[in-house]
Amino acid sequence: MTAPQVQIQSSMQMSRRTIIGAIPATALLAACGGSDPGGLGEDSFTTNEDSSEMIDHSEWDALLREYVTAGENGVNLVDYNRMKGEAADALKSYLDAMQAVAVEDFSSDEQFAFWVNLYNAVTVDVILKNLPLDSIRDIGLLGSGPWKDDAVTVSGRTLSLDNIEHDILRPEWQDVRIHYAVNCASIGCPNLALEAYTAAKLEPMLEQAAAAYVNHPRGFGGENGRIIASNIYEWYQDDWGSVEDVLDHAREYATGPTAALLDGATDVAGYAYDWSLNNG
Repeated sequence: MTAPQVQIQSSMQMSRRTIIGAIPATALLAACGGSDPGGLGEDSFTTNEDSSEMIDHSEWDALLREYVTAGENGVNLVDYNRMKGEAADALKSYLDAMQAVAVEDFSSDEQFAFWVNLYNAVTVDVILKNLPLDSIRDIGLLGSGPWKDDAVTVSGRTLSLDNIEHDILRPEWQDVRIHYAVNCASIGCPNLALEAYTAAKLEPMLEQAAAAYVNHPRGFGGENGRIIASNIYEWYQDDWGSVEDVLDHAREYATGPTAALLDGATDVAGYAYDWSLNNG
């Protein structure tokens, strides 16, 4: 089965979709790091719900506020080139600090924010180290990307981006809004947040991220009842349950034209995703 060659009508140029249309869906799934959540088994991280301590994400927050901007087309863009020249050391400092965190000493919400911020910071770091790039999928062989490479060591456990998303976040929290929080440095992905996730802001930030993506053409587009959805809803459909569950989820957040498009819909006509770098 091949991924459909479709276009979402928007102000953005989805330039890499014609390439994606020729790649088997199984290859795409591997390329974006997608897989069934498996968990770490006996190596899973425990939580301490009695803890009221907070993890300091101020360094990452400052980087996001300085180098990520909200584009006019609804896509947050990262000034990777300027960041590499000015703040690569600051990003390394943050990643070093996070790898020194005894994560199991913290509550579930603190850990959720920790893993999301760590995933996003590692992704940005990978991009900086591989510039110039047109797409994160230009890293590695045959579009494999960096997702399976060893990336960080937390509490003595060496982890890849895949481990963080598919073995920790998805199985441990089982919250579909994870897909709106982690960012793969691509136009088609939900936005990289303009500020760091924290336990205190977790719920409103996740809700805002979900609403922003659902109501953008790269989340749900199309016309006349023919819905073209992001491949995220295909790759990770099991996290929602079914196509009908995906549409019900989207309707919870949809407003304006998106609500009209989804009204009464029972199926998705096709899927699309833009792997162009979210560089700005």
